[in-house]
Amino acid sequence: MATTHRTKVLILGSGPAGATAAIYAARASLKPIMVHGLQPGGQLTITTDVENYPGFAEVIQGPWLMQQMEAQAQHVGTTIIHDYIVSVDLSKRPFVARGDSGDTYVADTLIIATGAQARWLGLPSEQTFQGFGVSACATCDGFFFRGKKVVVVGGGNTAVEEALYLTNHASEVTVVHRRDSFRAEKILQERLFANPKIKVVWDHVIDEILGDEEPRGVTGVRLKNVKTGATQELATDGVFIAIGHTPNTELFKGQLPLDAEGYITTKPGTTQTAIPGVFAAGDVQDKIYRQAVTAAGTGCMAALEAEKFLAHHLQPAAEAAD
Repeated sequence: MATTHRTKVLILGSGPAGATAAIYAARASLKPIMVHGLQPGGQLTITTDVENYPGFAEVIQGPWLMQQMEAQAQHVGTTIIHDYIVSVDLSKRPFVARGDSGDTYVADTLIIATGAQARWLGLPSEQTFQGFGVSACATCDGFFFRGKKVVVVGGGNTAVEEALYLTNHASEVTVVHRRDSFRAEKILQERLFANPKIKVVWDHVIDEILGDEEPRGVTGVRLKNVKTGATQELATDGVFIAIGHTPNTELFKGQLPLDAEGYITTKPGTTQTAIPGVFAAGDVQDKIYRQAVTAAGTGCMAALEAEKFLAHHLQPAAEAAD
């Protein structure tokens, strides 16, 4: 039977941004509701080793970290619901969201923390080795490839920036691009071509990622020439897919301002969107850093801003008259 849930703070998404927002909102006695979404825990749940989240001297596992965040949010008073939001109405307050379950969520404030999805090549072998040599984040995982050979796939700013960053760790970086020129900014291209650690393979795509099962890990890639169809194998220890990210903002098109790439735009230095009472945190509005710790930081900001908004707009009538 469908249920209507009413809350002062509704949080969509359960990654680091959503979980942190939930912790702060719950500690402010706002009794938030956090709706899991399609990927409970966000992208960290598909990340194995995490070595750059503050507070842990040893390597931790991404899924474990998100379990701990969720448990903490629940412990301090967050209601967590396993559902997926299929529509939202932001035309007036309270805001109304409807879940795939048939449930309705009525909220005085909304924190959007639906994240972004890395674009993948769609190869079965890519999925097999995801987290075991295949990554979509150089700043997250580059440290694990110290002194090793890596491949970067892509030709835009993201690919070039990832390749340049990886030269701080890897002994050799090969950029594989399906065209014969980059789309990246010229200054980035100049830096890439000037770096002796980087070489480029033009007019090729990855046909398959090669590796071992025990222990699971990448050993190479099979490249295919897009013009001739000829294939060749290239030994490598890691593959970084850098063909962009897609923010999970489909629900909000036509209701909130989005930038050219589909990210929610927020007031500089805040998580405030164009609609008062609606806040956006994490990768759904951050296309620059895309780190768990920065997502958590904006989740904290969103909860504090929601608390301030509620204090101003929902104060008792007697206080408002003073």
